[in-house]
Amino acid sequence: MTDHANPKTEPFSNAEKDPDDWTTGDEAMTGAQASYLKTLSEEAREPFDDTLTKADASKRIDKLQAATGRGQ
Repeated sequence: MTDHANPKTEPFSNAEKDPDDWTTGDEAMTGAQASYLKTLSEEAREPFDDTLTKADASKRIDKLQAATGRGQ
């Protein structure tokens, strides 16, 4: 056996990984990220940037969630 955590018993083990450490973080944001980010941007009255990477979109979502009170 290995010392690695079993993803079935620890499903949230990757949920806290820093976006800067994502191997696909430099790819274009996902459709789900774009949709949620657009909603958050509108609620926060902030500009929506559709050119963000996955990692940057995740950071922006975190920031806007804090600003709007969502995700708490």
